[in-house]
Amino acid sequence: MKKVLAMLLVTSMAISLAACGSSSSSTSTTTETSEDSEESSESTGETYKAALLLNGTLGDKSFYDSANEGLTTLEEELGSDVFTFKVEQMGGEASDESKWEPTLLDYCDSGEWDVIIIGTWQMGDALANAAEQYPDQKFMYFDEQYDFDENGNYGNIYNILYKQNEVSYLVGAAAAMLTTTEGIDGIDASTKLIGLIGGMDNAVINDFIVGYTQGATDIDPEIEIVTSFVGDFTDSAKGKELALAQFNSGVDVAFNVAGNAGLGLIEAAAETGHYAFGVDSDQAALLSDYADYIPTSALKNVGNSLILAIKADMEGTLEYGITAIMGFAEGGVELVKDDHYEEMLPQEIRDTLDELEQQIIDGEIVVDTTIEIE
Repeated sequence: MKKVLAMLLVTSMAISLAACGSSSSSTSTTTETSEDSEESSESTGETYKAALLLNGTLGDKSFYDSANEGLTTLEEELGSDVFTFKVEQMGGEASDESKWEPTLLDYCDSGEWDVIIIGTWQMGDALANAAEQYPDQKFMYFDEQYDFDENGNYGNIYNILYKQNEVSYLVGAAAAMLTTTEGIDGIDASTKLIGLIGGMDNAVINDFIVGYTQGATDIDPEIEIVTSFVGDFTDSAKGKELALAQFNSGVDVAFNVAGNAGLGLIEAAAETGHYAFGVDSDQAALLSDYADYIPTSALKNVGNSLILAIKADMEGTLEYGITAIMGFAEGGVELVKDDHYEEMLPQEIRDTLDELEQQIIDGEIVVDTTIEIE
């Protein structure tokens, strides 16, 4: 079978690691529609079935959990007779990598799924192979740029990217203001040093970094940023080790962009009495024991973007063969602004962040990016 061969060789958004990008010839800033679409699942009365294949595991309190929660919300909203899904946790360790593509091809080979959903740069080659071998199978690929020019546009991939640089700009600005604010426990206002723990050195993580750096230095050009890479998105012990080294060097505020590995940063912040900004999910809410050390979190609304895309696909209006990129204006990213956020950050900082976000939406601030789509 085909799998053996391979083994050898956003309507508006509902309220609500990491890649190596290349250019794409087909783009969209919102979910686009197509006149020549398939008849919707609702009109045929058939149950729409999605498979979410994770090259990792649930429980990361971050990226994968967000995707799963979005599909869970959609199933609860529509009912399992209209929409249902299955999650396949393929594991994120090096020893698991050999089974990722065969598992993807198994799902394709079954012919059972209306759409197969995968994400991250590590699945790019496997997706290209699957899309070519199974032209009638539809795929959604999130948080990594699919190169339609290089890999072939087979018309069966809907690619979703997020403007993590925009929300990271706000985190950088918040960190720069927080680290020089007098009277906050755990903050030495005389220093101008902030940190960041990244999972891997690739385009999406670097997109976080450039936004974070720009936001911080726009607030204060003298701010210095200490950046460390774990080398993966799973090793929380190493993430903690790197974070402790940063805090011991004078950092008192840092940003987690390392997925599960970044949980080590949050633990280190709690142990040392410093602060860590969360990522991808509301980590203060999910990690309540550590909430006092998490001022807020930068969200990629992965789950909501999948809800939007699947609803459009069920209606027969989703256009495949394009890349949709979603920022503040499109509801693809946001900074958590809730009661906890208001308790953690002074009013002056919050007011400034509101102003900066609106300036980004209005185009008055253009945030640097490592993701270029033509």
